[in-house]
Amino acid sequence: MTEKTIPLLPCRTELIQSVVDFYTALGFETTHLQKSPYTYAVVERGAVELQLYGMKDYDPGTSHSSCYILTEDVDGLHAAFRSGLKAAYGRIPTRGLPRIGPLKDMSYGVRQFLATDPTGNTIRVGQVIGADSAEAPAATAPKETFARALHMADLFADSKQDYPGAARIIDRVLKLEDEQPTPVQRVRLLVLRGDIAQRLGDEEGARGWLEEAASVQLGAEERETAHDALARLSDLRG
Repeated sequence: MTEKTIPLLPCRTELIQSVVDFYTALGFETTHLQKSPYTYAVVERGAVELQLYGMKDYDPGTSHSSCYILTEDVDGLHAAFRSGLKAAYGRIPTRGLPRIGPLKDMSYGVRQFLATDPTGNTIRVGQVIGADSAEAPAATAPKETFARALHMADLFADSKQDYPGAARIIDRVLKLEDEQPTPVQRVRLLVLRGDIAQRLGDEEGARGWLEEAASVQLGAEERETAHDALARLSDLRG
């Protein structure tokens, strides 16, 4: 017997059509949609099925609803989702609702990105890059100062959406005098700090962080290691 898990995600009732449209942009097919006597929708993309139920007073701004999708081609899905969103919205939404986040190698052995629908549900899409695990491992923070700061700031910014908290983590380690990050770590920290500043509406501050990130000198091998951060830098400056 084969079992299947189907996430049930809440949705503010009057937003159901915009939520379905969002998933359509991601390549999902709407296999069920009803607006009375209660709001309910089902969207499917290959083996992935999500079901959405309406709540009249649901607040997208305080939503913590989420599910995790494991894939063997996270880069391909990220590219496909971005392309679909750009076609649907005329741009790639990276702030507010809906939005799609950057693709990152996480310190706990997963390469992932986050996409959040108009009602606040966050879909985490990841690919295991660790050598031994077939499932997403737990988020264990590394011990090295700057690796740990990146790990914690990523969690605060993308998982908790606590942007001020993430900013404080980065600001603190960048002020250290007895330790210095590697050039790649510096780029990653500065790009994330600029990203956070943009999300907080601090456009002037964001420009400063991003310009500083662009000025860091990297060798060819370092640029390859920092590929995701540099791609995000290009997006944010563009």
